[in-house]
Amino acid sequence: MLSCRSYQMPKSLAEALALWRGAPEGSRLIAGATDILPWAREGRAGDVEIDTLIDLSRVAELSGYQQKDGRIRLGANVVWQDFLTDPVLARSLPCMPFCSVWFADDQIRQQATLAGNLVNASPAADGTPPVIALNGDIEIARLDGDTVVTRTMPVADFISGPGRTDLKPGEIVVAVTVDALPGYGGSYQKVGQRRSLVISSVCCAAVVKTDPSGKVFEDVRLALGGVGPKPMRLTETEAMLRGKAISADLIERASAGPVDLVASRTRVDYRRTVVRGFVRAAVEDALAHAAQSAQSEEKETANA
Repeated sequence: MLSCRSYQMPKSLAEALALWRGAPEGSRLIAGATDILPWAREGRAGDVEIDTLIDLSRVAELSGYQQKDGRIRLGANVVWQDFLTDPVLARSLPCMPFCSVWFADDQIRQQATLAGNLVNASPAADGTPPVIALNGDIEIARLDGDTVVTRTMPVADFISGPGRTDLKPGEIVVAVTVDALPGYGGSYQKVGQRRSLVISSVCCAAVVKTDPSGKVFEDVRLALGGVGPKPMRLTETEAMLRGKAISADLIERASAGPVDLVASRTRVDYRRTVVRGFVRAAVEDALAHAAQSAQSEEKETANA
């Protein structure tokens, strides 16, 4: 059971930061609260009493998204369901809808935020590999006196290990900014120890763009999670594919390289087998979706 002495619902970022700066030790920030409630139930953390809970779900500055200069800035309160239902996000972030399908269920997706998933910094977090593949940056705010100041850093650097981030006392994540990649194909591969509400043992995100002929890799982005202390970008595999003629043999050879990156302490052989299959499947699946995206654009152009 979760209880608290004080429950605050600020409506502005400045108000939230002031409350957070003055909150007693052990207080917590929540948005969707989809992680803290299961954590506090009997059998995990047991009965938990927190001094102050600060609910960020009504903070106006954390809502919605903006698209500019080939990037999309996602407010920290953007929920997972938005990647399935918002056509702009689904088209511009082609791996996110596939990741969202794997993320829990409909009810949780309506509450859970992408930013919260990143802040938890689980090695098996669903959101981190696709955000890293999309060159994601995280925007963090704090108060300097009474003035709100922000800093930005790559998500790949923000997460430093299991449950560890670069978030400092008094800071709040306000946004995640990623590349907008319309015309790319996306994929997300995931496996766990159960069929429903799967927690990843291994996951792989991919976004791929081909040249106009559909026969050459123009761009490839790949990232893995669940194989080490933090998710990782597969830059060497990307370089091996980028600019090359697409072939099953090339994809098979490229998928063998990341096997050596598995650094987990458990089920190492299993994870290595899965990684090789997932990288291959992610690239092939993303290529198929890239072809579908190209066909859709041709139809839109013809009907314009």
